[in-house]
Amino acid sequence: MEPEEFDSDVLRQFVQAFKKGKLKPIVKSQPVPKNNKGPVKVVVGKTFDTIVMDPKNDVLIEFYAPWCGHCKKLEPVYNELGKKYKNEKNLVIAKMDATANDVTNDHYKVEGFPTIYFAPKNKKNNPIKFEGGDRDLEHLSKFIEEHATKLSRTKEEL
Repeated sequence: MEPEEFDSDVLRQFVQAFKKGKLKPIVKSQPVPKNNKGPVKVVVGKTFDTIVMDPKNDVLIEFYAPWCGHCKKLEPVYNELGKKYKNEKNLVIAKMDATANDVTNDHYKVEGFPTIYFAPKNKKNNPIKFEGGDRDLEHLSKFIEEHATKLSRTKEEL
């Protein structure tokens, strides 16, 4: 509830709307990006459900904080990862500033930065947390290839 003026009528209307299930939650969100065509999709509070929870795609999502040193170190690696998989039709590499946006699904717990989850298209409410591996191109790629439901590309030959 964010009333400009607070009195008994405003409160009564709020409670009635709540009881009828007509309230929409207030979601902290940065503006929706106008251009989101890069190899790493930017997710904000208002687009979390449409991008991360999209049942047509697997999604690797990084929750970061702009001030976090580990996140800054990961950024070029994560961009390379996005470029590596940019032609995959069923895979989205995404990132979200978790300090400026609400995560609208309780299955995605962010307790430190960066936090990375893989959300398979058929198990959106059971994401797989990236833990224990180095946050480098090799380990993140292996993590994706291990959990992806469908990858069209074959391993690159050198």
